[in-house]
Amino acid sequence: MRERVPDAQVEGLENPDAARRGPIVILAVPFRAQSENLTNLKEALEPGQIVVDATVPLAAAVSGKATRLLGVPQGSAGQQAQEMVPEGVIVVSALHTVSAATLGDLDAELDEDVLVAGDKRADKRRVAEVIARIPGLRPVNAGLLETARLIEGLTPLMISVNSRYKTHTGIKLTGLPDELW
Repeated sequence: MRERVPDAQVEGLENPDAARRGPIVILAVPFRAQSENLTNLKEALEPGQIVVDATVPLAAAVSGKATRLLGVPQGSAGQQAQEMVPEGVIVVSALHTVSAATLGDLDAELDEDVLVAGDKRADKRRVAEVIARIPGLRPVNAGLLETARLIEGLTPLMISVNSRYKTHTGIKLTGLPDELW
């Protein structure tokens, strides 16, 4: 990171220490690790913080296929996260359709939309501002947190397409106005 962004302030921290540092915490872990991570962060997360949940309940979490979605009693991984975080911590669901491999390749050109779901527009806007700082990503307000189940369902579809075409696809919505937020 320091090589790519020489003036960046970069340091490594344990998850609870890192979570205490910022107003927005991104949880980008496999579904099988979501519950454990959120449990371990209960003492670190504070009211007013936003947790961006990028978790997708893929069947791969239980030795199934990554092209299948697991049912989550709460409706979605995002809604499950909202039940697990301390009171006053907000969950916004986003980043499900951006390929981890593409994000890991710092030379990759991005040109896709990121669907953002949450119960309050102001919280989604804060997350959208962070996402918009990544060149090539356009955050799109996808509605309430309950729509996370639909967004999460796009991931196994995209994994299937990616596997078939040996690529890393993204989502691009057409017909939207220039000003989204």
